[in-house]
Amino acid sequence: MDYKEYNAMTAAGAPLDSNSEIQQFMNFAADEAQKVTAKINTGYHTQDELRALVSELVGYEVDKSFRLFPPIYSDYGKNIKLGKNVFINSGCCFQDQGGIEIGDGCLIGHQAVIATLNHDLSPATRANMTPSKVTLGKNVWVGSHATILPGVTVGDGSIIAAGAVVNKDVPPACVVAGVPAKVVKRL
Repeated sequence: MDYKEYNAMTAAGAPLDSNSEIQQFMNFAADEAQKVTAKINTGYHTQDELRALVSELVGYEVDKSFRLFPPIYSDYGKNIKLGKNVFINSGCCFQDQGGIEIGDGCLIGHQAVIATLNHDLSPATRANMTPSKVTLGKNVWVGSHATILPGVTVGDGSIIAAGAVVNKDVPPACVVAGVPAKVVKRL
């Protein structure tokens, strides 16, 4: 198995069996992502150096407009798509096996979490997981300590309030807040 095969499988939403070659590949990929994020999170780096390291993490050259304030955490890396003029603040955690797409102009606040995997509900198969992509449209602002759960799409121009837990799609041009997040304002 390689990154391309794995990404195709997760894009299809196929269940990930914990007792298979899939789990072995996930462990390998997590080790590789940890090596790169350790480099990112250790010492001072210029934005050019950070862009090079993030490019290594995601597997393609990120746009020169990308900015990051470390630390950042990713347990896979190769399923993150970053648009132009994206800013990611410190302490963010990306569980990206299921795919994370961050549109142009997005701002992601301190310690935001984006998760793309759910464990099986049955105790007998609880270690199995189901991937589901998270998509942030253009010019989305994710507030500090917000959590975005698997399968969520956030519409263009929307704001996720600090501390919100987003468990369903967010329409364009609105503010969501709370646990679970609900629309509190139209922009």
